[in-house]
Amino acid sequence: MSTPITLSIAGSDSGGGAGIQADIKAISATGGYACTVITATTAQNTLGVTDVHPIPLAHIEAQLDAVFTDLNIQAVKIGMLADSDIIKVVAKKLRQYQPKHVVLDPVMVATSGDRLLQDSAIETLKTELLPWVTVITPNLPEAAALLGCGTPTSQEAALALIPALKLLPTAAVLLKGGHLADTAESVDWLITEEQLISFASPRIETKNTHGTGCTLSSALASFLAQGFDLPSATQQAKEYISQAIAYADQLDIGQGHGPVNHFYMFAQRS
Repeated sequence: MSTPITLSIAGSDSGGGAGIQADIKAISATGGYACTVITATTAQNTLGVTDVHPIPLAHIEAQLDAVFTDLNIQAVKIGMLADSDIIKVVAKKLRQYQPKHVVLDPVMVATSGDRLLQDSAIETLKTELLPWVTVITPNLPEAAALLGCGTPTSQEAALALIPALKLLPTAAVLLKGGHLADTAESVDWLITEEQLISFASPRIETKNTHGTGCTLSSALASFLAQGFDLPSATQQAKEYISQAIAYADQLDIGQGHGPVNHFYMFAQRS
Protein backbone atom coordinates (compact mmCIF):
# COMPACT_ATOMS: atom_id res chain seq x y z
CA MET A 1 0.00 0.00 0.00
CA SER A 2 1.21 3.49 -0.81
CA THR A 3 1.54 6.01 1.97
CA PRO A 4 -1.48 8.39 2.05
CA ILE A 5 -0.08 11.84 1.29
CA THR A 6 -1.86 15.05 2.26
CA LEU A 7 -0.68 18.45 1.07
CA SER A 8 -1.17 21.44 3.36
CA ILE A 9 -1.32 24.82 1.63
CA ALA A 10 -1.24 27.35 4.45
CA GLY A 11 0.64 29.99 6.40
CA SER A 12 3.40 29.39 8.91
CA ASP A 13 2.73 30.03 12.62
CA SER A 14 6.03 30.83 14.31
CA GLY A 15 4.49 29.79 17.63
CA GLY A 16 3.85 26.28 16.30
CA GLY A 17 0.20 26.00 17.35
CA ALA A 18 -1.67 26.66 14.12
CA GLY A 19 -1.08 26.89 10.38
CA ILE A 20 1.43 24.65 8.62
CA GLN A 21 2.87 23.48 11.91
CA ALA A 22 -0.49 22.28 13.25
CA ASP A 23 -1.30 20.69 9.89
CA ILE A 24 1.89 18.61 9.83
CA LYS A 25 1.22 17.42 13.39
CA ALA A 26 -2.43 16.54 12.73
CA ILE A 27 -1.75 14.72 9.44
CA SER A 28 1.10 12.77 11.03
CA ALA A 29 -0.89 11.91 14.17
CA THR A 30 -3.81 10.59 12.10
CA GLY A 31 -1.68 8.24 10.02
CA GLY A 32 -0.72 10.24 6.95
CA TYR A 33 2.34 11.86 5.41
CA ALA A 34 2.34 15.65 5.23
CA CYS A 35 3.89 17.81 2.54
CA THR A 36 3.52 21.58 2.47
CA VAL A 37 3.24 24.75 0.43
CA ILE A 38 3.72 27.89 2.53
CA THR A 39 1.65 30.90 1.46
CA ALA A 40 2.75 33.36 4.14
CA THR A 41 4.88 33.59 7.24
CA THR A 42 3.50 35.12 10.40
CA ALA A 43 5.15 36.54 13.48
CA GLN A 44 2.81 34.85 15.94
CA ASN A 45 2.58 33.31 19.38
CA THR A 46 -0.15 32.34 21.83
CA LEU A 47 -0.89 36.03 22.47
CA GLY A 48 -1.50 37.08 18.88
CA VAL A 49 -0.20 37.91 15.42
CA THR A 50 2.22 40.82 15.13
CA ASP A 51 3.22 40.59 11.46
CA VAL A 52 2.22 38.78 8.25
CA HIS A 53 4.50 38.39 5.24
CA PRO A 54 2.92 36.88 2.09
CA ILE A 55 5.22 34.63 0.08
CA PRO A 56 5.94 35.86 -3.50
CA LEU A 57 3.45 34.40 -5.98
CA ALA A 58 6.12 32.85 -8.19
CA HIS A 59 7.53 30.95 -5.22
CA ILE A 60 4.08 29.69 -4.17
CA GLU A 61 3.57 28.44 -7.72
CA ALA A 62 7.01 26.80 -7.72
CA GLN A 63 6.24 25.01 -4.44
CA LEU A 64 2.95 23.71 -5.84
CA ASP A 65 4.61 22.43 -9.01
CA ALA A 66 7.37 20.78 -6.98
CA VAL A 67 5.07 18.68 -4.82
CA PHE A 68 2.41 17.87 -7.40
CA THR A 69 4.87 16.71 -10.06
CA ASP A 70 6.64 14.28 -7.71
CA LEU A 71 4.33 13.16 -4.89
CA ASN A 72 1.15 11.09 -5.16
CA ILE A 73 -1.04 13.59 -3.30
CA GLN A 74 -4.41 12.11 -2.36
CA ALA A 75 -5.85 15.10 -0.51
CA VAL A 76 -5.19 18.80 -0.11
CA LYS A 77 -5.94 20.94 2.92
CA ILE A 78 -5.99 24.70 2.28
CA GLY A 79 -5.66 27.19 5.12
CA MET A 80 -4.42 30.77 5.18
CA LEU A 81 -4.30 32.39 1.72
CA ALA A 82 -4.03 36.06 2.79
CA ASP A 83 -5.07 37.82 -0.44
CA SER A 84 -6.80 37.51 -3.81
CA ASP A 85 -3.63 36.97 -5.83
CA ILE A 86 -2.59 33.98 -3.73
CA ILE A 87 -6.10 32.51 -4.01
CA LYS A 88 -5.94 32.79 -7.81
CA VAL A 89 -2.56 31.03 -7.98
CA VAL A 90 -3.78 28.15 -5.81
CA ALA A 91 -7.00 27.83 -7.81
CA LYS A 92 -5.04 27.73 -11.07
CA LYS A 93 -2.86 24.88 -9.81
CA LEU A 94 -5.85 22.93 -8.50
CA ARG A 95 -7.39 23.15 -11.95
CA GLN A 96 -4.11 21.96 -13.46
CA TYR A 97 -3.43 19.00 -11.14
CA GLN A 98 -7.00 18.13 -10.02
CA PRO A 99 -6.34 16.36 -6.69
CA LYS A 100 -9.03 13.91 -5.61
CA HIS A 101 -9.99 15.67 -2.37
CA VAL A 102 -9.68 19.33 -1.34
CA VAL A 103 -10.57 20.58 2.15
CA LEU A 104 -10.74 24.36 2.50
CA ASP A 105 -10.52 25.93 5.94
CA PRO A 106 -11.45 29.55 5.18
CA VAL A 107 -8.98 31.11 7.62
CA MET A 108 -10.11 34.68 8.20
CA VAL A 109 -9.49 35.42 11.87
CA ALA A 110 -6.98 33.87 14.29
CA THR A 111 -8.04 32.61 17.74
CA SER A 112 -6.54 35.83 19.12
CA GLY A 113 -8.92 37.88 16.93
CA ASP A 114 -6.31 39.03 14.40
CA ARG A 115 -7.47 39.21 10.77
CA LEU A 116 -5.69 36.78 8.42
CA LEU A 117 -7.68 37.30 5.20
CA GLN A 118 -8.35 40.61 3.48
CA ASP A 119 -12.06 41.44 3.11
CA SER A 120 -11.54 42.01 -0.62
CA ALA A 121 -10.36 38.40 -0.99
CA ILE A 122 -13.59 36.79 0.25
CA GLU A 123 -15.38 37.16 -3.09
CA THR A 124 -12.32 35.81 -4.92
CA LEU A 125 -12.33 32.82 -2.57
CA LYS A 126 -15.97 32.11 -3.45
CA THR A 127 -15.68 32.51 -7.21
CA GLU A 128 -12.18 31.18 -7.95
CA LEU A 129 -11.61 28.47 -5.35
CA LEU A 130 -14.86 27.03 -4.01
CA PRO A 131 -15.81 25.26 -7.28
CA TRP A 132 -12.69 23.08 -6.87
CA VAL A 133 -13.27 22.16 -3.25
CA THR A 134 -14.65 18.90 -1.80
CA VAL A 135 -15.67 20.46 1.50
CA ILE A 136 -15.27 23.86 3.15
CA THR A 137 -15.01 24.01 6.97
CA PRO A 138 -16.10 27.46 8.24
CA ASN A 139 -16.77 28.28 11.86
CA LEU A 140 -19.78 30.49 12.52
CA PRO A 141 -18.00 33.88 12.09
CA GLU A 142 -16.40 32.62 8.86
CA ALA A 143 -19.71 31.32 7.54
CA ALA A 144 -21.28 34.70 8.30
CA ALA A 145 -18.46 36.47 6.43
CA LEU A 146 -18.92 34.19 3.42
CA LEU A 147 -22.66 34.90 3.38
CA GLY A 148 -22.46 38.59 4.29
CA CYS A 149 -24.67 38.27 7.37
CA GLY A 150 -24.41 38.53 11.13
CA THR A 151 -22.73 35.82 13.20
CA PRO A 152 -25.27 33.40 14.74
CA THR A 153 -25.39 33.32 18.53
CA SER A 154 -27.75 30.35 18.94
CA GLN A 155 -28.07 26.88 17.44
CA GLU A 156 -31.37 27.89 15.84
CA ALA A 157 -29.70 30.85 14.12
CA ALA A 158 -26.81 28.65 13.00
CA LEU A 159 -29.17 26.15 11.41
CA ALA A 160 -30.92 29.02 9.64
CA LEU A 161 -27.71 29.55 7.61
CA ILE A 162 -27.94 26.12 5.99
CA PRO A 163 -30.09 27.04 2.95
CA ALA A 164 -27.69 29.85 2.01
CA LEU A 165 -24.63 27.65 2.61
CA LYS A 166 -26.09 25.06 0.23
CA LEU A 167 -25.98 27.71 -2.50
CA LEU A 168 -22.21 28.13 -2.23
CA PRO A 169 -20.44 26.65 -5.28
CA THR A 170 -18.90 23.71 -3.43
CA ALA A 171 -19.87 20.07 -2.92
CA ALA A 172 -20.17 20.18 0.88
CA VAL A 173 -19.92 22.45 3.92
CA LEU A 174 -18.86 21.41 7.42
CA LEU A 175 -20.32 24.17 9.59
CA LYS A 176 -18.55 24.25 12.96
CA GLY A 177 -20.67 25.28 15.93
CA GLY A 178 -17.95 25.50 18.54
CA HIS A 179 -18.45 29.24 19.04
CA LEU A 180 -21.97 28.76 20.41
CA ALA A 181 -22.17 29.25 24.15
CA ASP A 182 -25.79 28.14 24.62
CA THR A 183 -25.19 24.39 24.24
CA ALA A 184 -23.62 21.74 26.48
CA GLU A 185 -22.22 20.06 23.38
CA SER A 186 -20.06 21.29 20.52
CA VAL A 187 -22.04 20.45 17.39
CA ASP A 188 -20.85 20.56 13.78
CA TRP A 189 -23.07 20.01 10.75
CA LEU A 190 -22.03 18.35 7.48
CA ILE A 191 -24.17 19.88 4.75
CA THR A 192 -24.45 18.35 1.27
CA GLU A 193 -27.14 18.60 -1.38
CA GLU A 194 -28.67 15.33 -0.16
CA GLN A 195 -27.76 15.17 3.54
CA LEU A 196 -27.50 17.03 6.81
CA ILE A 197 -25.45 15.10 9.38
CA SER A 198 -24.67 16.43 12.85
CA PHE A 199 -21.58 15.52 14.89
CA ALA A 200 -21.66 16.28 18.60
CA SER A 201 -19.07 16.07 21.36
CA PRO A 202 -19.02 17.35 24.95
CA ARG A 203 -18.00 20.97 25.25
CA ILE A 204 -14.59 21.27 26.93
CA GLU A 205 -13.78 24.30 29.05
CA THR A 206 -10.23 25.40 28.21
CA LYS A 207 -8.50 28.49 26.89
CA ASN A 208 -6.07 26.28 24.96
CA THR A 209 -7.81 26.13 21.59
CA HIS A 210 -5.20 27.69 19.33
CA GLY A 211 -5.15 25.87 15.99
CA THR A 212 -8.44 23.99 16.37
CA GLY A 213 -9.68 24.88 12.88
CA CYS A 214 -6.37 24.01 11.24
CA THR A 215 -6.21 20.74 13.14
CA LEU A 216 -9.75 19.61 12.32
CA SER A 217 -9.49 20.39 8.60
CA SER A 218 -6.07 18.72 8.33
CA ALA A 219 -7.32 15.60 10.09
CA LEU A 220 -10.33 15.53 7.77
CA ALA A 221 -8.08 15.77 4.71
CA SER A 222 -5.81 13.08 6.14
CA PHE A 223 -8.70 10.64 6.60
CA LEU A 224 -9.99 11.40 3.08
CA ALA A 225 -6.50 10.63 1.75
CA GLN A 226 -6.71 7.26 3.52
CA GLY A 227 -9.84 6.35 1.56
CA PHE A 228 -12.66 7.13 4.00
CA ASP A 229 -15.83 8.70 2.62
CA LEU A 230 -16.71 12.23 3.68
CA PRO A 231 -19.11 11.40 6.57
CA SER A 232 -16.72 8.77 8.01
CA ALA A 233 -13.69 11.05 7.62
CA THR A 234 -15.62 13.87 9.31
CA GLN A 235 -16.60 11.65 12.24
CA GLN A 236 -13.01 10.54 12.80
CA ALA A 237 -11.68 14.10 12.47
CA LYS A 238 -14.28 15.30 14.99
CA GLU A 239 -13.22 12.60 17.44
CA TYR A 240 -9.56 13.49 16.94
CA ILE A 241 -9.96 17.24 17.54
CA SER A 242 -12.19 16.61 20.56
CA GLN A 243 -9.48 14.49 22.17
CA ALA A 244 -6.78 16.98 21.20
CA ILE A 245 -8.75 19.73 22.98
CA ALA A 246 -9.50 17.49 25.97
CA TYR A 247 -5.78 16.92 26.52
CA ALA A 248 -4.70 20.50 25.67
CA ASP A 249 -4.26 21.55 29.28
CA GLN A 250 -1.58 18.89 29.74
CA LEU A 251 0.65 21.13 27.65
CA ASP A 252 2.11 24.32 29.09
CA ILE A 253 2.77 26.46 26.03
CA GLY A 254 2.85 30.26 26.13
CA GLN A 255 0.93 32.83 28.12
CA GLY A 256 -2.20 33.15 26.00
CA HIS A 257 -4.33 30.72 24.00
CA GLY A 258 -2.17 27.60 23.97
CA PRO A 259 -2.34 24.91 21.29
CA VAL A 260 -4.36 21.71 21.31
CA ASN A 261 -2.51 18.49 22.08
CA HIS A 262 -1.99 16.90 18.65
CA PHE A 263 -0.25 13.87 20.10
CA TYR A 264 -2.65 13.23 22.98
CA MET A 265 -2.42 9.49 22.31
CA PHE A 266 1.04 9.49 23.87
CA ALA A 267 -0.31 11.27 26.94
CA GLN A 268 -2.96 8.53 27.25
CA ARG A 269 -0.27 5.87 27.42
CA SER A 270 1.81 7.56 30.12
